[in-house]
Amino acid sequence: MASTRQSTGPEPTDDAELAEFGYKPELKRTLGNFHTFAAGISYISILTGTFQLFYFGYGSGGPAYWWSWPMVFAGQFMVALCFAELAARYPVAGSVYNWSKKIGNPHLGWLAGWMMLIASIVSISAVALAYQLTLPQISDVFQIVGDGTGTYDVATNAVILAAVLILFTTVVNAFGVKLMATINTAGVFLELIATVVLIVLFAVHITRGPQVVMETNGTGTGHGTGYLGAFLVASLASAYVMYGFDTAASLGEESVNPSRNAPRAIIRAIVASFVLGGLILLLALMSVSSLKGEQLSTDGLQYVVLDVLGPTAGKAMLWCVLIAVTVCALAVHTAAIRLAFAMARDNNLPASSLLAKVSPRFQTPVLPAVIVGVLSLAILLVNIRQPQIFTVVTSIGIIMIYLAYLGVTGPMLVARLRGRWQPAGDGKFSLGRWGLLVNIGAVVWGAAMTTNLIWPRASVYNATAPFHWYLRWGAVLFVAVIAGGGFAYYWFVQRHRTGVLAGHRLEETPAAPAAPLAAPAAD
Repeated sequence: MASTRQSTGPEPTDDAELAEFGYKPELKRTLGNFHTFAAGISYISILTGTFQLFYFGYGSGGPAYWWSWPMVFAGQFMVALCFAELAARYPVAGSVYNWSKKIGNPHLGWLAGWMMLIASIVSISAVALAYQLTLPQISDVFQIVGDGTGTYDVATNAVILAAVLILFTTVVNAFGVKLMATINTAGVFLELIATVVLIVLFAVHITRGPQVVMETNGTGTGHGTGYLGAFLVASLASAYVMYGFDTAASLGEESVNPSRNAPRAIIRAIVASFVLGGLILLLALMSVSSLKGEQLSTDGLQYVVLDVLGPTAGKAMLWCVLIAVTVCALAVHTAAIRLAFAMARDNNLPASSLLAKVSPRFQTPVLPAVIVGVLSLAILLVNIRQPQIFTVVTSIGIIMIYLAYLGVTGPMLVARLRGRWQPAGDGKFSLGRWGLLVNIGAVVWGAAMTTNLIWPRASVYNATAPFHWYLRWGAVLFVAVIAGGGFAYYWFVQRHRTGVLAGHRLEETPAAPAAPLAAPAAD
């Protein structure tokens, strides 16, 4: 990596990059360096992801599943480096959508934005369901429906708790980015402190050495490829966590000096998440009293915390996990709003003029906040009687995010090979001579992990009865419908209307009239 200086002129204004897209500045710039970092790291959310998915990784691959964490980091770090270079060049709302549109073409940009928008709405629902994994373990009071032993007690209760969280994120986002940033920053600060404290507490209760990560617990049995098959399934637990770092760039139009702050925030967010999350997972395996029994693959890290720290300290830590889940849902909701606003500003969504309207009071797009919240609540209802189907849908959301990322790194690689990619100058972030190699790695990684994610395995998409072919093939079918149906709508309807809406278009200052030419002198 290197920083390049292509210009020695004055520093461009924060709104200079908007002019390249033909947009006028509308959103209020109030976010500083830590705010943008907090947005990226809260979307990844160390405590949310590790606590929500440890049970799946451990149950699928045993302690050795830990190796998927550095593997996923290496792949996603290459994607993050590409995004950091793009954030330095184009720090605009709806990052993935606008980047794909700018370095690819408007059609590819719409598809990437569409996939990311649907995936973000699904992700809000999925993150909100994490309340169920934590709150009832803090107190039985939070098991509102039944006692948790009924057929649909857990699923229905999860929807109620998640609905409360989504209503909260909707209201906060509707009241403006400053309130969101204040809550998010405070939450991230507490999450980081709690993460460090948890690492220390696990470390002082170690009962076995780090060689534990070489144990497979016989999970390779039943896979045609042995433990490799089990590991590829278990790696989804890490793949489901380490994304969303582009949120720092998506808030570029509300950040101060975003072309410098956003790239740093992207890189710091993913590196911090890797280091802290990796230590939590490793030390949890080293400190839990026993690796036997089913609780590690059913209750996950929540069980480890209570087992290692005891009920009092353990429940205090679970409250911190709850804060992490809250700010994670808030960050995902925020990113979805900016993406919807960016696409609507280009008249690329139904009712675009309404979706792109910025509240003069709150200086934020309010209607997208409400609609995204309502759609997330609607998706939640599937979980009440069909939790297996909801699991399929949330898995598909992750696949669409990886596809949307490929919709950026792929065109970026083509632009590099054709010599059309020009990184930002003025000493801003640039990959320099490493750009091509990193970009190739990001594309190969994205394609490989997308294949692993969408692979129709019963162990991922239909692990328990009832067994149906449409559940096992749900990912392939759903992605085909969302991508194919969405793009058909765009191609035949929306693309004929696309273009920056008049109220959001940058009006160029007319040039001063040229002075009249002097009349030729008479002979």
